[in-house]
Amino acid sequence: MKQAYEFDTVSQYNAFNNQETLHPLVSIIDFSKAKERTGSRMTFGLYCIFLKDVHCGNLKYGCHSYDYEKGTLVFVSPGQVLDVENKVDYYQPIGHGLIFHPDLIKGTALARILNEYSFFSYNTNEALHLSEKERKIVFDCFSKIENELSQSVDKHSKKLITSNIELFLNYCERFYDRQFITREHVNRGILERFEQQLNDYFASEKPYHIGLPSVAYFAERLRLSPNYFGDLIKKETGKSAQDYIQNKIIAIAKDKIYGNHKTISEVAYALGFKYPQHFSRLFKKRAGYTPNEYRNLN
Repeated sequence: MKQAYEFDTVSQYNAFNNQETLHPLVSIIDFSKAKERTGSRMTFGLYCIFLKDVHCGNLKYGCHSYDYEKGTLVFVSPGQVLDVENKVDYYQPIGHGLIFHPDLIKGTALARILNEYSFFSYNTNEALHLSEKERKIVFDCFSKIENELSQSVDKHSKKLITSNIELFLNYCERFYDRQFITREHVNRGILERFEQQLNDYFASEKPYHIGLPSVAYFAERLRLSPNYFGDLIKKETGKSAQDYIQNKIIAIAKDKIYGNHKTISEVAYALGFKYPQHFSRLFKKRAGYTPNEYRNLN
């Protein structure tokens, strides 16, 4: 039976990995110090970034799994559950990690912007694949944080530690931007499937039964996390996924208004709007005319 662990403090996770606790709220982990382990389910109350240098099996969030290769960064936020499904009975973890408790960043500049780092909500199959140059930058960031942890705590410690964590996360943002570009052929395929899903949705009876489709609806069908899906669409099109959906709605609405004798209310219901006035408001905002004005113009 798979072992289950809960890690709510830095010291708990340090002990699990045979790591000395230098600071109660933050740690740089050297996984080579840990004992051999087998498959497990881990629940975290911490922010964790893992860079492992061994092929240890599959990581899994919910229904999504990822074959965890050497040289990838995986991000975990408080409340997430991580399943490790090994291809061997036991393995020796090797690599490094950064973990920190939410209390570490309270009252800091990082706390105000942490939600902007959307990769903490990505699925494991959307992990960050590092180049050798990027790996060196990651280790340099870890080294700066570890060096600060080895110093005596003073009034500057918290600011310097959190600033270095922010620097590391900013680099990760840059690396993800690079990955979106270098995996353009994959992303293009996703964009084409998204467009097909949109067309199929509005060609079916789903708008009557489900209503307007959400970003999360299409992300789930494309087996992506909503945040990763939204970031990918933004990088590929310059528009948010929500804008992309709404533009499609308006394009279809124009055909329906111009091409048949349905009332504006009937068009609104056919597109999934619960209230026709909401449709008219969106149409005016996007097209510059009310639906009736557009019909009269054409």
